[in-house]
Amino acid sequence: MTVEFLANNGGEEGELLPGLPPQLVMEDKVTSKCLLMKAEVTRSKSGRREKPKDAFEDTDGLYDPECENTGVFKAKQCNGSTCWCVNTAGVRRTDKHDADLKCNQLVRTMWIIIEMKHAERNTPLTAESLKKFFREIITSRYMLDGRYIASVLYEKPYITIDLKQNSSDKSSGDVDIADVAYYFEKDVKGDSIFHSNNLNMSIDNERLEFEKTVVYYVDEIAPEFSMKSLTPGLIAVIVVIIVAAVAAIVVLVLTRRRKGKYVKAEVKEMNEMHRGLNA
Repeated sequence: MTVEFLANNGGEEGELLPGLPPQLVMEDKVTSKCLLMKAEVTRSKSGRREKPKDAFEDTDGLYDPECENTGVFKAKQCNGSTCWCVNTAGVRRTDKHDADLKCNQLVRTMWIIIEMKHAERNTPLTAESLKKFFREIITSRYMLDGRYIASVLYEKPYITIDLKQNSSDKSSGDVDIADVAYYFEKDVKGDSIFHSNNLNMSIDNERLEFEKTVVYYVDEIAPEFSMKSLTPGLIAVIVVIIVAAVAAIVVLVLTRRRKGKYVKAEVKEMNEMHRGLNA
């Protein structure tokens, strides 16, 4: 198996995207996602970085975050007077509220699931080759300790990478899985943090192209969303369950009532028979 990293724009691997502030250009360290997002927003506002013509906004994607001095996200994030709570990946985990919202702690994202659908290939892929390929990328390019790569699964055409890192597992010098997932997602989608913007990943001399990439987050404490924040599909399922439960209760009540009437009628007939015999 041959693994290649090709920089189509002539950049050297490890060279960060032009325009990043000098304090973010650290050759021996992965910069935190919070500081990277802030730098990207700053560049966007200044007009130094053009967006692709087909770009559209993800309202819960890139925003101008508040970062702690250590580079991690502050638990409470706001856009004007609208505020919400985030996890260590900077992803919103509550409904949006006014500025009085209290976020008591920054909840840790302990499990990140990266699901990718690859395009059709001439050369078949194997689970073992993909596992070796992505472990090499994640450990060498993003400097994540290999013990945090829980699994690399292949169910054609889907590749799923599980990154797990509990609070008790992570030491102060370890790269955070949220930062790794952010770098990785941008590489896969052709919007690399590194200067090699169009990173070309190849297995067996054939490019590995992706049609879709979705990232899921699992926190140490469950998120706090109200019903209005649930997806229409999930709401529909809940409604069906409630309706089914109510229907079952109604049937049970009607059945018991009918059974009660039958028993009463049977007792009445028996009494009449006894009275007839005694007469």
